[in-house]
Amino acid sequence: MKNDRLIDLGLTGYEELFMSTEERLDAKKPKVEAIPLADLTPFRNHPFKVKEDEEMAQLMRSIADAGVLSPALARPLPDGGYELISGHRRLAACKALGMDTMPVIIRDLTDEEAVITMVDSNLQREHILPSEKAFAYKMKMEALSHQGKTSRQVGERWSVSQISEAGTDSERQIHRYIRLTHLIPDILKLVDEGKIALTPAVELSYLQPSEQEMLFSVMDSDEVTPSLSQARRLRRMSEAQTLTDDAVLQLLSEVKGNQVEYVKVPVDKLRSFFRPDTSVKQMTETLVKAMDFYNKHLARQRKDRDAR
Repeated sequence: MKNDRLIDLGLTGYEELFMSTEERLDAKKPKVEAIPLADLTPFRNHPFKVKEDEEMAQLMRSIADAGVLSPALARPLPDGGYELISGHRRLAACKALGMDTMPVIIRDLTDEEAVITMVDSNLQREHILPSEKAFAYKMKMEALSHQGKTSRQVGERWSVSQISEAGTDSERQIHRYIRLTHLIPDILKLVDEGKIALTPAVELSYLQPSEQEMLFSVMDSDEVTPSLSQARRLRRMSEAQTLTDDAVLQLLSEVKGNQVEYVKVPVDKLRSFFRPDTSVKQMTETLVKAMDFYNKHLARQRKDRDAR
């Protein structure tokens, strides 16, 4: 019986026989196309924010002067148009400048490949917020886990290892960032603003959402944030189911070491007022007593003046 199936032997195509080496290499290069901005859709759940800051202003000036020097990357959408993989800030700048198109490289990518490429291209930026890195790491971890098709626990462990090898953060640090995705938006914003450090924020991420809401309410009204020690105690109370409004208020009302204000005066400036053998502690105590005496003296002067 005759077999009509075509067998691909991987031979060079007829047209390629007449191409030079340079032409063949050029044919394999990704093609840059001028894509209408209206046809470009932002990446779904894109974790990196496009901010109107000085960096954006510089980018707009650069594009206005020399155009978009580095093409964006996108993939075709099933219903038409393109999903932007990298180049969201360039897209925003082009729109603000009133441009109609921008140079884009079109590439067919699976969902997992698109996520990994999107995260890797944006992690190269100089300034990245903790929340951006947190959700980016989580998205890449899930994409790599899905590619590996292993159990969830094994897949996540392998994925974090892969992310660490490709970047600068350790596996432990990556896990810390991913924990931030469990914070409510109000507390996560405080982390981005530098008002809560990464390690205390990780401890707070173990609180239930309702407990985080309660905590934020106290922090917002009293303008305080928990230290690492306090965050750990909050987590322990949450695990013991003893975290209440009163407990949060009492804990956050404690004076933290980093909240005590100090006045620094060089010791050399004080030596002239004391004997050479006077210790710093003795000088401090004497100065406090002197200020107390001075304040009482001022109070007596005001009292005498008011009595006249």
